Amino acid sequence: MHAWIDVEDGVRLSVDVHLPADHADGVAALVEALPYRKDDVTASYTSSYLRYVDAGFAVVRVDLRGTGSSGGIATDEYPAVELHDLAGVVAWIVEQPWSSGRVGLFGTSYSGFNALQLAAAVDALGLTALGAVVAAYATDDRYTDDVHYCGGVLRALDLIDYPLYMVAMNALPPTPSRLDGDLDSWRSAWLRRVDETPAWLIEWLEHPLDAPTWRRGSIRLGPDGAGYERMGCPTMLIVGWADGYRNNSFRVVEQYSRHGLPWRLLAGPWVHQAPARARPGPNVDDDKEIIAFFDEHLRDGPPSAASPGQVYVREPVAAEPDLAFHPGRWVDLDGWPTAGVRRLRCRSTRSDHERLRVHGDVGVAAWNSCGGALPWGQPLDQRADNARSLCWDWPVMDLVDTPDTVAGTDLLGTASVSLRVSSDRTFGHVSVKLCDVAPDGTSTLITRGMLDLRHVGCWPADAAGEVGRSPSDLVPGEWLDVTIGLEATTWRLVPGHIIRLAVAGTDWPNCWPPPGALTLSVDAGSVVLDLPVVDGLADSTHRFVPGEGPSDDDAEGVEWRIQHDVLARETRVATRYGGTYDGVDGAVVTDDYRGELGVSIIDPASAWARGTSSFEIVWPDVTARTTARLHVESDESELRAEIVLDVWEHDELMRSRTWRTTLPRS
Repeated sequence: MHAWIDVEDGVRLSVDVHLPADHADGVAALVEALPYRKDDVTASYTSSYLRYVDAGFAVVRVDLRGTGSSGGIATDEYPAVELHDLAGVVAWIVEQPWSSGRVGLFGTSYSGFNALQLAAAVDALGLTALGAVVAAYATDDRYTDDVHYCGGVLRALDLIDYPLYMVAMNALPPTPSRLDGDLDSWRSAWLRRVDETPAWLIEWLEHPLDAPTWRRGSIRLGPDGAGYERMGCPTMLIVGWADGYRNNSFRVVEQYSRHGLPWRLLAGPWVHQAPARARPGPNVDDDKEIIAFFDEHLRDGPPSAASPGQVYVREPVAAEPDLAFHPGRWVDLDGWPTAGVRRLRCRSTRSDHERLRVHGDVGVAAWNSCGGALPWGQPLDQRADNARSLCWDWPVMDLVDTPDTVAGTDLLGTASVSLRVSSDRTFGHVSVKLCDVAPDGTSTLITRGMLDLRHVGCWPADAAGEVGRSPSDLVPGEWLDVTIGLEATTWRLVPGHIIRLAVAGTDWPNCWPPPGALTLSVDAGSVVLDLPVVDGLADSTHRFVPGEGPSDDDAEGVEWRIQHDVLARETRVATRYGGTYDGVDGAVVTDDYRGELGVSIIDPASAWARGTSSFEIVWPDVTARTTARLHVESDESELRAEIVLDVWEHDELMRSRTWRTTLPRS
């Protein structure tokens, strides 16, 4: 059933309530709150939630303010008012005759973010009814571990995806039937939304440094200086090692354990999709695990697992962009750091100073940090990138105590790299990649890290830095001692293989390249690779129900191209995907996403990104269409961005808006 919730400032939120057949004695409610339009763009999600209903929970889906069929304006991701809106939703649920008074919040990506944020506001907002949250593929830090920045460097490939398609999606109108089919009122509400909703990306580009806009919504450290101690209810984290939010795992569990907070961690090999269907497998029935967690904490059911953490330790495998299965095994964790974890320090045996001319397109083989549905696939063989990087190799046989591959040594946690480096310019980026090299020479990416050297000493880009410290230009030729954290991961160290550290000056197209041609120098003898390893971890005793697995048509209609313009000395990458699907009230939705990025091989400052995202929704009585176009380009002095939004009703152009910003690169 559909309902309206009036929040404290009078804005009406559109919600759908799914009730179990037997709710006379009151049932716990599970809330998902998204800006992704429950009535059409994500209408297909409903089938999954009906499993929760069959398990005896009410499910409440919410269109966030300014999106879908809700009123108000969506001013940004995770605005402060969003938590107050969600508190109003919780209060409304508690007052319903079908409610037991217990509420959980759950979701993937955006709704995982706000689930964590609301859990951190339990005391501040008096949310005694909020009993547990589940956050899949979310993060505790929006500046370092989201689609915006990485180590102080702008993320590039993400620009043509989520930041762009949210401009087009936020401009779509409410579902006409939610306004009783009154097309005049519907049109008025729609055009107000188009006229007043900003392009979120402009705000993100204009805040390239850590700032209150990023602390808002980051449970790691909020704008008031408070951190994980704010968390007010049990939390389940779902993490994918091929996803971009993998750091929301060991780091968070360690803090939860330190503060005595109940937690559950499910960390598998997956990309940014539901574990039941994501590549690569093994796939597990995540709905079953979520139901068990909420049953434990909202209905006083049995423990959802004997150990709170189930983590998949990956084994070496040849890289494939659409890898369907990653070999490995599940292990249990009772806390973090887990018993027996130790630091394995791999030191360089070289003593020279090595110079690296920075090429703009190193990183193409690693692709996007956040794997997802194609074309946002998994990394390729790293040999081409390794060849244009400075590399250090350590045979696994020299690192482990035993050649026993059954009770062997596993990399588990967050590794780091320490080195002395200098740049011949006032700027420079350092990209580090950890690879597994098989006996046949195949180089498979394990994990990576990135740091803008101007951010050395500045938290959170530099995890060892000071909070509130500002970046500063480099002194050309001056040596810097830096430590770069790699993203959380797992990996079996197999004798006969080689662990390779590859150091480069770019990670394109994952990150925007530095503002000019440069040469990095590395003191080869200073290089230390610090690995968290555990010996002899037993297999998990937890038994998963297998998931359905990925569909066979994932690549249908998808483009993922890499092109080299030899004479122009330019590398380009291009993507395209989209589809047509049904919404409620007879709606038919078509979306189309196209993007292209380019960079000069010899002058990294010369880079660009162009993209187009379009939505069309055809209802029985009216058609709405939106198209957002993006153009970003840079040189040594500036980064310039333009977004153009066009909005049509049928074939009549109703509105056209343009946003521009120009930012210095120093």
